[in-house]
Amino acid sequence: MELTGTVRNVIDFGAFVDIGIKNDGLVHISQLKNGFVKHPMDVVSVGDIVTVWVLGVDTKKGRVSLTMKKPQS
Repeated sequence: MELTGTVRNVIDFGAFVDIGIKNDGLVHISQLKNGFVKHPMDVVSVGDIVTVWVLGVDTKKGRVSLTMKKPQS
């Protein structure tokens, strides 16, 4: 599922994106873009509007895993 969200926080291991649900989704550093990312701030900043895709949902823990890598069709 393709969604548009706002980057709310950038941390060493990724970025939290507000996608309009209770909890922000996490884009892990490995899912920010194709290729090596030294630090998430090299790719995104707080307040950026980004397009993300849902990788998985853990309803027990209330977590949503996201990616910014466009899925292959």
